[in-house]
Amino acid sequence: AVLLALILVLRHFDGRKGRMIRTDNLSLNLTSRLILLLLPILVFALYCIHVSTTDSLANKFSRALGDTPSMWDSVYDAQRNGPLVAFTRQLTPKIMDKPSNYSEETMKKVAARYQKEAETINASRTNNLTDSTVVYVLSESFSDPSRVPGLKTNKDSMPNIRKIKAGTTSGLMLSSGYGGGTANLEYMGLSGLSMANFESSLSSPYQQLVPSQHWTPTINQLWGAPVNSLGYHPYESSMYSRATNYKKFGFSHFYTLTGPDVIKYQDKIDESPYVSDKSSYDSALEGIKSGKTNKFIQIITMQNHMPYHEWYENNDYTAESTTGTPLGDDEQQSIETYQKGVEITDQATQEFLNELDALDKPVTVVFYGDHLPGIYSSASEDDNNSLALHLTDYFIWSNKASSSQGNKASDAAYSSPNFFVAQAADHMNAKVSPYLAFLTEMHSKIAAMEPPVVNKIQGWDRIPEGQNIYLDQNGNPMSTDDFDKETKQLLADYKLIQYDITAGKNYLKDTDFMTLP
Repeated sequence: AVLLALILVLRHFDGRKGRMIRTDNLSLNLTSRLILLLLPILVFALYCIHVSTTDSLANKFSRALGDTPSMWDSVYDAQRNGPLVAFTRQLTPKIMDKPSNYSEETMKKVAARYQKEAETINASRTNNLTDSTVVYVLSESFSDPSRVPGLKTNKDSMPNIRKIKAGTTSGLMLSSGYGGGTANLEYMGLSGLSMANFESSLSSPYQQLVPSQHWTPTINQLWGAPVNSLGYHPYESSMYSRATNYKKFGFSHFYTLTGPDVIKYQDKIDESPYVSDKSSYDSALEGIKSGKTNKFIQIITMQNHMPYHEWYENNDYTAESTTGTPLGDDEQQSIETYQKGVEITDQATQEFLNELDALDKPVTVVFYGDHLPGIYSSASEDDNNSLALHLTDYFIWSNKASSSQGNKASDAAYSSPNFFVAQAADHMNAKVSPYLAFLTEMHSKIAAMEPPVVNKIQGWDRIPEGQNIYLDQNGNPMSTDDFDKETKQLLADYKLIQYDITAGKNYLKDTDFMTLP
């Protein structure tokens, strides 16, 4: 409307009577026309370049017009915000600032430094990582309700997993999400890279980064040919562009509800709209048992996904506030339904491990909750609860056929998913590549790391201000100003490694940095 009004006003004062430029100078006419053509093209190009950059003029303009990024699903994002905006925001996201010393020579020195570290670590290790099948279980929204500040529950909803944790490598995982952000935790677990190193403009690597990457090294590739990598997720394959990304990661099959590889078991519990964890485990068991070669298995469950509406029959869980302010009806109903879901997951996970214990081949499981469910509105009102609302449960467990059953690796009390593969190797007493040697050293200095977190339902905006969250081995926040020289060097090397893989020239690709001995 403003543009139309402006045109009408200019037309009123325009005395050219149909002529575009009121001059007899042909050069001026052509130049003016060219400027009028190129100017909007330039403005649109600048918009496309900067619309995904947090707090840029284009980003603010887009938000002012009602743009609400929905990066978990490209189709929904296009439906909600328009295909043009949804498309352009994924074209040129700012990934990372280029380290000042980044060069081929620098990356060769980094590779050589951690090659020596790998040799030192491997001198005392006797096993090979790929001599076992390794299973990653990302358990949707799994966490311990009894740890939520100001909440009292009537009974323990995870006794089996609590017992499992007590007998193996386990601890608490620092999550970058609250109520969402699953794919970012999944990405860190598969890549060993950290969201803390990315620019705030990169809110979803699965959508903004992976599709255009030339080199996407992930841990499943350590098991060789794609036939040895299988993924299971009982939901739509288009979410977070997983179908495309898992193929790029080197998975031969990614089983979902929508295919092209359809997951076999799809049972649901009572009134729940989501496939049960037992069905997810049963589907994956068939892949684990098939063939003679060891595999990497990725399981992403859905049973405990939000929302929670009295789905389960015979639910005797109760929850109440200890702060003096009662829980709201919706909050209490959601928490009590969620508690029952955690109990069902607890039982299904124990049964899954029992099945693995009966196998005559070594299997190691890395189990973790990706984030807390966004249902604790009372606790989230207090910013002092921020850390507690971003800590989930994890464990690394091996079956009876593994020499590592019952192992308790050191420095496991706190972690983040980018360190899981290095921790699994430690738990299994397995030899490491230079990359895993680096992650091992990094985890010994910083137990967990994530971008700044806040107590709000996960949106798709990274927080541009604030220090990354770094935890020590006791779970205490660390300041970058207090880091020793070695820790600062490791962080600098981490940024070099991550930049080279995601935004740089991929110099490490031509080295043995990712290669197991």
